[in-house]
Amino acid sequence: MAVRRPEKRPLRLRLLGGLVLCVVTLYCGPKARHEKGRGSNGAGLYPELAAFGFSQGASPALVSSVARLSVLMPSFEHAHREIARRGVSLNLKTVRRISQRLGLEMLTARKGDLMAWRAGALPAGKELASKRIGVAIDGGRTRLRENRRPQKRKGKRITRRRKYDARWREPKLLIIFELDDQGRMKRGTRAWIDGTFQGPNHLMELVAFHLHRLGAAHAESVAFLSDGAPWIWDRLTWVQQKVGLPAKQAHRILDFCHAVHHVSLALEQLQLSDEARARIYHRLRNHLRGGRVHRVLEELRERAARKRRDHEVWREIEYLRKHAPHMAYKALRDAGLPMGSGAIESAIRRVVNQRLKGNGITWLEENAEAMLVLRAAALTDRWEESLEHVRATMAQSRRLDWQWSSPDIPTELQRHPPDLKPPQDSDAQPPQPLDNKGAIAIIA
Repeated sequence: MAVRRPEKRPLRLRLLGGLVLCVVTLYCGPKARHEKGRGSNGAGLYPELAAFGFSQGASPALVSSVARLSVLMPSFEHAHREIARRGVSLNLKTVRRISQRLGLEMLTARKGDLMAWRAGALPAGKELASKRIGVAIDGGRTRLRENRRPQKRKGKRITRRRKYDARWREPKLLIIFELDDQGRMKRGTRAWIDGTFQGPNHLMELVAFHLHRLGAAHAESVAFLSDGAPWIWDRLTWVQQKVGLPAKQAHRILDFCHAVHHVSLALEQLQLSDEARARIYHRLRNHLRGGRVHRVLEELRERAARKRRDHEVWREIEYLRKHAPHMAYKALRDAGLPMGSGAIESAIRRVVNQRLKGNGITWLEENAEAMLVLRAAALTDRWEESLEHVRATMAQSRRLDWQWSSPDIPTELQRHPPDLKPPQDSDAQPPQPLDNKGAIAIIA
């Protein structure tokens, strides 16, 4: 950011112990400012304070403590009361402002890294080299609000109430973690969690970005497990190509619980008696666990033979047929790999549901996005390293710029990369087993 020559300005600084200091420090305003107020050029920079990590007139220790309590406590009000018990006098509005500002700074730093990766200026890391990696993706539910009419006040009295729409939006989350020989998260390791409200293309670009910066291209194996959602499956090939994952290195698995759920839905459409349905369901479930997908499809087709082709049962059969190559569950067990999506389901519950979702809770999109990345950093025990990276980034500019345009994913690359043959229809043959070195990444 281009800035003007420095000038001296008085400023009040808050410290973690509650002490307030009045200092005179250098301030460099934006060199060009055409709009009223801060405008698109953003705020100026306090270079001397930035070198020590001060932001918004607060010490880095105070910012870290306030923001961490705000994301770990059930609400800003609870965080405000806890901060007051520790002897720091801050009003509720300041607690919100400090927390949301730090979250937006973290998003700004993430966008800077993402743009560097797009430009080819971000080298691949080595953290995942020669390891068995799990990658998980899923979506949750949160209410975002869109203000339609501003609130008006006269003094302390509200003369016109604010009107807004509160619609459900799906925050999409990813989790990357190291696997042990049994297909579980390896003890003593920390996962990486990230997410966004901006849509599937944005989320899948984040997947490719994180896999690149962590060095997944040199991992022993990376496998993907999905619930069958097209927004995930249609973009996995693009992710593999952007990261440079060899075809033999990546595995795609349909989550077992979702597979048996669709078997149950198919039997429900056949209108069987409860006793017959339960008996057939358990038999077909055992076939799936044994990797005998063709047996499941054969029996369902025989029982649906008299149904019209537009009947609901055929939709479920087609779902299972399409994902038949992704249901080698016996081979997964033999290789010590998981079949369920517990890692991502737990991440959705802990990161999203326990803080962003609740009765009467609505969020502005930028505040929800900021809270999501802060909470992910806190729950994965990556808080300090994340804040250190944010301070280094914001020391050069205080401008908040966190939104980015999503990439266009070519439709011809949505299903299968050019160096892979599309999987054959495996109705008559079970999927080929994986070798013992295979790994599964959990994407649900």
